[in-house]
Amino acid sequence: MAQIEQLLKYQKEDSKLLKMERETANSEERKNLAQATNFLNKASERLDVLEARAKELTAVLDKLNRKFNELAEILKDFEHIDDLIDEGADVSFYKKNVAQITEKLRTVKNETAQLTKAIKDADEEYKNLKKKTIATQKQHAEFTEAYKKYRDGRQSEINAVKAELDKLRKDVDPEVMRRYEVKRSERIFPILCPVKNGRCGICGNELSLAGKDKIASGLPVECDNCHRFLYKE
Repeated sequence: MAQIEQLLKYQKEDSKLLKMERETANSEERKNLAQATNFLNKASERLDVLEARAKELTAVLDKLNRKFNELAEILKDFEHIDDLIDEGADVSFYKKNVAQITEKLRTVKNETAQLTKAIKDADEEYKNLKKKTIATQKQHAEFTEAYKKYRDGRQSEINAVKAELDKLRKDVDPEVMRRYEVKRSERIFPILCPVKNGRCGICGNELSLAGKDKIASGLPVECDNCHRFLYKE
């Protein structure tokens, strides 16, 4: 039972540290910093995407403009269609070609207008996001300083608890302490809990016969379900 008693003392002190860690993590200073950091990370990725998108759209627009100019040049060949007709050329053939080229020009013109709008929208989003990013970068520096000030203000209190934990640790078996710390890192807390009517006091899982025999002898048992250390009060 000596090990259990020492672990319970350690856990009681550790609960103070856990409370302070949670208070620090849930502080307004920490939340503000986390939100600003998250925004800047996402904004950086989005700005890269917008920049790449703008280059891609501009390249397509240049291609469309070249295509439009080529079609316009071809259409010039039909400026003297009246002379061709006078010479006995097939009127229907030339009319058909002119209609096809004109339709292609109309399509290219529509695509160009849509593409120009897409480029304008991307550029507008980029400028707005860039402006907000610059403002958030300034806030981020302020939030970082505020969080550091808050954290430093609690450091002496945290150090005192850690010093006490270091003292208590010396009286606990190293392997048991290692297992305790693994469970602590897995967000399992409390790590030790009493058995109630042959069941885990936290999750209610019933101990096996071997577990009941072991715990009756005063040794800790690990719950098969929630993996906490169980002990007999």
